Amino acid sequence: MQLTQKLIVLFASAALGIGAAAPAFAQNDTSGGTDAAGMAASAAKPTKAQRKQARKEARAKKNAELKKLEDAGYQPGRANDQNYPQDLQDAQKKAGIGQGTGQ
Repeated sequence: MQLTQKLIVLFASAALGIGAAAPAFAQNDTSGGTDAAGMAASAAKPTKAQRKQARKEARAKKNAELKKLEDAGYQPGRANDQNYPQDLQDAQKKAGIGQGTGQ
């Protein structure tokens, strides 16, 4: 490898290492969670079952939206679609989903 490629890999791996180590510097709650702020924070954190249910609901919503777009004529599986953004926007407008505008 060239020197520049080696440097890029070195910096990228260093950045990943620093990013992974950063959570280790977060403050720990040493009060045992008995104060009001600690209790409120722990009460606001969703349980694993709640997160799973939220993911299921989000997936169902996205699948329903995709079904509406497909029924309106959008074909997401077409490779190298020359009219991609316009086809999607037309289907969104027809199905009444989203803004139907580009970014």
